[in-house]
Amino acid sequence: CTPTPSGRVSSTTLTRTAPGRSGPHLEGGWAGHVGQDRVDFGQTEPHTVLFHEPGSSSVWVGGRGKVYLFDFPEGKNASVRTQPISLLPSLLPGQDCENYITLLERRSEGLLACGTNARHPSCWNLVNDTVVPLGEMRGYAPFSPDENSLVLFEGDEVYSTIRKQEYNGKIPRFRRIRGESELYTSDTVMQNPQFIKATIVHQDQAYDDKIYYFFREDNPDKNPEAPLNVSRVAQLCRGDQGGESSLSVSKWNTFLKAMLVCSDAATNKNFNRLQDVFLLPDPSGQWRDTRVYGVFSNPWNYSAVCVYSLGDIDKVFRTSSLKDYHSSLPNPRPGKCLPDQQPIPTETFQVADRHPEVAQRVEPMGPLKTPLFHSKYHYQKVVVHRMQASHGETYHVLYLTTDRGTIHKVVEPGEQEHSFIFNIMEIQPFRRAAAIQTMSLDAERRKLYVSSQWEVSQVPLDLCEVYGGGCHGCLMSRDPYCGWDQGRCVSIYSSQRSVLQSINPVEPHKECPNPKPDKAPLQKVSLAPNSRYYLSCPMESRHATYSWRHKENVEQSCEPGHQSPNCILFIENLTAQQYGHYFCEAQEGSYFREAQHWQLLPEDGIMAEHLLGHACALATSLWLGVLPTLTLGLLVH
Repeated sequence: CTPTPSGRVSSTTLTRTAPGRSGPHLEGGWAGHVGQDRVDFGQTEPHTVLFHEPGSSSVWVGGRGKVYLFDFPEGKNASVRTQPISLLPSLLPGQDCENYITLLERRSEGLLACGTNARHPSCWNLVNDTVVPLGEMRGYAPFSPDENSLVLFEGDEVYSTIRKQEYNGKIPRFRRIRGESELYTSDTVMQNPQFIKATIVHQDQAYDDKIYYFFREDNPDKNPEAPLNVSRVAQLCRGDQGGESSLSVSKWNTFLKAMLVCSDAATNKNFNRLQDVFLLPDPSGQWRDTRVYGVFSNPWNYSAVCVYSLGDIDKVFRTSSLKDYHSSLPNPRPGKCLPDQQPIPTETFQVADRHPEVAQRVEPMGPLKTPLFHSKYHYQKVVVHRMQASHGETYHVLYLTTDRGTIHKVVEPGEQEHSFIFNIMEIQPFRRAAAIQTMSLDAERRKLYVSSQWEVSQVPLDLCEVYGGGCHGCLMSRDPYCGWDQGRCVSIYSSQRSVLQSINPVEPHKECPNPKPDKAPLQKVSLAPNSRYYLSCPMESRHATYSWRHKENVEQSCEPGHQSPNCILFIENLTAQQYGHYFCEAQEGSYFREAQHWQLLPEDGIMAEHLLGHACALATSLWLGVLPTLTLGLLVH
């Protein structure tokens, strides 16, 4: 086998379930610093895996036949160097001669890198710029980079969903591939699972430690009206030693699964397809209060975010009966962890193996058991940052990737009595638009690290310089990272003193010293009678209604969700009555702002012909649907 050579900002107010204004308040405002925040691979990388240690400026990215090391020092240009990973000799010739790195993990002796190795999964150890081959290691990397795979490390233990044989054993299993004894799930307990996330939870007693993993699988209900997929959480006892009989000795004996519900009864919307999971630990260390954020989609690719607690998940597994099992439960009950490494009795294993699903479903947190919010956007990945604003209130800030290669920044107040969720910004993380392959959060450095097939980007969490509109615009963004200080919208982390922030989510602008925003400066243009012309007003907030007013009449109104980034008033035939003052006004709740002020003046003949030519040219581009964002200053020129 021969190797191949290698926006603009706006904030949307949402109730906890209302999708109507779920778009971002501001779009595409962040440009980054050239050479500092974005670095190209230098070639296309169709499959990447990203490894980052919190607090470090380094990011490791596994690609095709190499590992990249990016360094993002604060305030300096980023750098990149590569470490080639050569194919290991394989016993059989393969058609796929690539080595896609699919796993990067810090181990005590260095950085473990595992890859497909021409369909002979193998690993290498990276220590001080040297690469040490570890040989073929089944279960650490898939045969193909497209395969659904999940690997979990905990001390000396390794858990994996990767099949060990390429052409047999195709039924996916959750395995312990390194530890006290190798175990795997029974072939009948999951139906074509797609694994999403796995975690180990240290409970009050060490013998009670659990492995939870989240996945979706084919729905056993074949009713034509039933959804194709069902989302699940499964539990295993970390200390499971297998069973007593020959049929159970090598299998997990404590497996149970439960359905994850994410639906809104008020709107009759159901979201059955789990996309991603992020676990946010409780700051006081109470494992039961760990928040589990799940991103779900429906057949129309609309999305919802539901939040669960590990305590609720644990209670369901401890107390629920088994679905379709109507006899008394054996003792110990299925799923119970036993102390002192006691084996699970055969009767308990047999009941759980035949009825692996509990009857009770896992529902979202809160009295209504509904999604945190749902949206018309198709979200795919999520990370969550718990932060404290300058006035002491806690917020959970969600960063959600879309299928368009952008990131939405959504703010959830940490206090449960608040009912408002704000989608405050859409971030374009790359120079070249592309799907986001990986995303990692560094809460210590307050950065996001994201990769596409072309590049890696470092995105600051406190993007305050993108907000215009003075104090009112800064506070109306509702960004908990930002506040008003000495005439600028600044990061709360960069200011040496407390900055002005609003604790009123409905009318934050009223906290500003000046109760009314500044008026827009007057701009004038001279035009000939009977000209075609248009006035364009950028919709800086995607949550506001923009209106063009002439005298006392509203000539054009653009509601939130308007498809164009500009609110355009087109004048087909300029008459004497249409000269005068035009105001573009933005209204968002009680917040009112004059965004633009134009005065159209009559022009004499020669200059009129010159301007008429410009106006007709612009009108032609308008009718062609080009709609470029041009300023009226160009017309004056």
